[in-house]
Amino acid sequence: MGKNILILTNRDTGLYYFRRELLQEMLDRGYKVSVSVPEGDFTDSLRFMGCNIIPTEVDRRGRNPLKDLKQLSAYKAMIDDTKPDVVLTYTIKPNIYGGLAAISRKVSYMANVTGLGTEIEKGGIASKALMAMYRFGLRKAKCVFVQNMTIDAFLESHHVCSGRRKVIPGSGVNLEVHQYAEYPADEKELHLLFIGRIMTDKGSNELLYAAEKIKKNYPHVVFDIVGRCDEEGFEQKIAQANDKGIVAFHGFQSDVRPYLIKAHALIQPSYHEGLSNVLLEAAATGRPVLASNVPGCKETFEEGITGLGFEAKSGESLYSAIERFIALPYEKKKQMGEKGRLKVEKEFSRQTVVDCYMNEIDSIR
Repeated sequence: MGKNILILTNRDTGLYYFRRELLQEMLDRGYKVSVSVPEGDFTDSLRFMGCNIIPTEVDRRGRNPLKDLKQLSAYKAMIDDTKPDVVLTYTIKPNIYGGLAAISRKVSYMANVTGLGTEIEKGGIASKALMAMYRFGLRKAKCVFVQNMTIDAFLESHHVCSGRRKVIPGSGVNLEVHQYAEYPADEKELHLLFIGRIMTDKGSNELLYAAEKIKKNYPHVVFDIVGRCDEEGFEQKIAQANDKGIVAFHGFQSDVRPYLIKAHALIQPSYHEGLSNVLLEAAATGRPVLASNVPGCKETFEEGITGLGFEAKSGESLYSAIERFIALPYEKKKQMGEKGRLKVEKEFSRQTVVDCYMNEIDSIR
């Protein structure tokens, strides 16, 4: 008889794009899969797959203790109602409050720490408080999946679920969905692509700085930007840059593959990552990557072989990396993309992540 699974997360987008294969594997095995998530663009798609959707509001950035207690109560009620064999949690608040709810109901649970997050990166009192909550919420987790060795070492040093962590290759990349595509035939227009949330921590200010400077000296370079503005003030910045021809803004796209195929390289100037999905998808498509040398990005490429690194939070360092890439011979750029594909095939298959989860779930009796 199939198991009963309850998944707690704060956004349907990541669940659908990066964990759909895991959901499908569980459904194919006859598991009942319930998903607690705010209604979004992909909840109907998740329903169509066969998931039972439990619409749940999650205040991702809020610090209101009353709202957090309400979320904890909601998770307890869900466990009472769905009676899961195991609870899977993603992102900070579901990890903490979902863990506490599972502990209170004596249900097995597993968490996924996709990144340390802005508050922890900043340090200070808020960071210490959050780590204390993590220790409390994850203390009885059957397994905590972490997406890179730096996160694992950080959790170890802060005594979070010691001995029950497992490092996985991020969310992996579906190598059938993101197939290798021939490199663009010429460089009359050199397309450099950014995909992601447009906000400070994703390096959007540095990207706009470097793009403006590059366009003055290399007018044939096109900066394609795909994503949503996720922070106040960036709507105006992006609109102005688009109007001036500094960037070509395409907004959010449900399928980024056409943009990856058109690109000569992908840029990821993030300050911190768990393990960057867009870098893996770009490499799988056969595109070189230009990425900040931070944990979660640097694992995905080999300097000078599959991509180029630069200093995070530095527009000048990003500008320099773009100049270095522009100066590379066409055949070298193409070769970097080909080697990037080989790297993800060897190290970052999504099936590896699915297998890790299913092995842990199967061990629950």
